[in-house]
Amino acid sequence: MKKPLLAAALSFVTHLLLAQNQILPLYPGTIPDSKPSSVQEKSIKVADGTERISNVVQPTLAVYQPEKGKANGTAVIICPGGGYSRLSIDGEGREVAQRLNTMGVTAFVLKYRLPDDLSQVDKSIAPLLDAQQALRMVRQQAAKYGVNPQRVGIMGFSAGGHLASTAGTHFTKPVGDTKDNTSVRPDFLVLLYPVISFSDSLKHAGSRDNLIGKTPDAAQTKLYSNELQVSAQTPPTFLVHAQDDKTVPVKNSIVFYEACLHHQVPAEMHLYPKGGHGFGMHNKTTKDDWVASLQNWFDANGWLTK
Repeated sequence: MKKPLLAAALSFVTHLLLAQNQILPLYPGTIPDSKPSSVQEKSIKVADGTERISNVVQPTLAVYQPEKGKANGTAVIICPGGGYSRLSIDGEGREVAQRLNTMGVTAFVLKYRLPDDLSQVDKSIAPLLDAQQALRMVRQQAAKYGVNPQRVGIMGFSAGGHLASTAGTHFTKPVGDTKDNTSVRPDFLVLLYPVISFSDSLKHAGSRDNLIGKTPDAAQTKLYSNELQVSAQTPPTFLVHAQDDKTVPVKNSIVFYEACLHHQVPAEMHLYPKGGHGFGMHNKTTKDDWVASLQNWFDANGWLTK
């Protein structure tokens, strides 16, 4: 390898390592909605070499910053999926953050708590507590990371999409007991093959069972069916899904899009005939690149302008 190329490669690797080393605890002190337990975080490598994390008890934000001089002030908090039982932290987290960095977007990968009766007082609110705290943190530390506090969005895959869409529809009454009045309303939503509805016809059973239990009451089912929680204040939304998704029915995205239409919320949706579930950034059934479309959407809305 020629010296200039080697230097460039080393510079890029160094940049990624520095970004990955910025791991911020989500809470400065006591973690809300937690209780003493023997639960310990677990990490495994799956067949493709990527990491899966479960039993999260110490939620964190991993900071990924664009190369020096390229940041445009927009930030995205990324919620990996995994059915509210684990986090696909690589393909739906770290790799996505690195791609966003190439757009000049500062990315924050959220390692949020997964619902757990043993370590949480109320497992149904723990993930949302963490997502809302992440939004507060990014806004409060905006100057440190070169972020515009009015350009902070949230992105989620699968069950992480449910969490992101919950953050985008439940912000008027933040969960938990906090006197912090920092806004927890995301400025935009990016939802990838998201779990949206907990209705019997559209639910992803694992996500619903894990978050609100196997026998939820009608009020809680409605509360977390986010297509029913869309309002005129819901942020602009970008959706991606595949028609042949057998894990999370494509109608989850469709009903959220229809709710956005009803409330005149700007929304863009990309549906593929094939791709299944969990394709991350790479739907191998098409030459179309949804991330490029996302970049165009960011650009059209002024979020790539410095």
